[in-house]
Amino acid sequence: MGPQLHAADLGFFSALVAAGSLSAAARELGVSTPAVSKRLALMETRLGLVLLTRTTRRMQLTPEGELLLGEARRILGELEALEQQLGAGRDSPRGLLRVNATLGFGRSHLAPLVAKFVRRHPQVELQLQLSVQPPPVGDDSWDVCVRFGLPPESRVVARLLAPNRRVLCASPAYLAAHGEPRTPAELVRHACIGIRQGDEAYGLWRLSPLRGKGRAAEAIKTRGPLSTNDGGIAVQWALNGLGIVMRSEWDVAHHLKAGRLVPVLPQWRTPEADIYAVYPQRHQHAPRVRAFVDVLAASFRQPAASVAA
Repeated sequence: MGPQLHAADLGFFSALVAAGSLSAAARELGVSTPAVSKRLALMETRLGLVLLTRTTRRMQLTPEGELLLGEARRILGELEALEQQLGAGRDSPRGLLRVNATLGFGRSHLAPLVAKFVRRHPQVELQLQLSVQPPPVGDDSWDVCVRFGLPPESRVVARLLAPNRRVLCASPAYLAAHGEPRTPAELVRHACIGIRQGDEAYGLWRLSPLRGKGRAAEAIKTRGPLSTNDGGIAVQWALNGLGIVMRSEWDVAHHLKAGRLVPVLPQWRTPEADIYAVYPQRHQHAPRVRAFVDVLAASFRQPAASVAA
């Protein structure tokens, strides 16, 4: 008898790879790790192929596994898209919705909206995962990612939720003690709080003049005794008078409004970081995805200071 591939194998294999390990897949599927290992072994035996080299903590796809994963994701996506089109006019939001966001923004701004959404749509099971940097655009482990900046991919839908920019700021106490920089070059003499996040060059701050033709943008290599991968901690250090921080306007607007932080070099433009909801094209008709992104868009239309407060 020739190789056999069952329809259920596609969903199992895709979920297994997305989980990242046998033990994580077992938790996601609600079974034991030996049960996951046995099902994978049976699947490989039927196909006569090795799909994964694995331990309980780490897995690596073989070339055959890579091929199967790509086709499984394509087929599952087409089936889901067809199901969504057939029921688009009558389905209410239901099923599993996996959402990813960065740590600080997800904790402060997204978590309250998730609570509001599931109260409104009790048939949706929502999983919120916060990470230091967003997952790859092609990663099908997530249905919706909330991220800063437009992704450079055309294979996804990116809906603008809110304009946003980064802000240089410090506490009045810090500036009183150390003086206020008048030019970007003077930042090298200040304690600049470093944030290690995403793929951005660590410690490199780019500033462009708001006015003045012929004035070039400047890239300043900053330094300071403090750095972290948590933006909330960096802001707290700035509030404590420990240095200058560059942070999203959505994270510091309420501190600026209250005078706990003040802008630094306001005549220079810092990088934009508009907020987008990103999701695969095949999910754009899913009621749970549409409803969730609509809730985000409606909520983020409010001014940053009022949402952050």
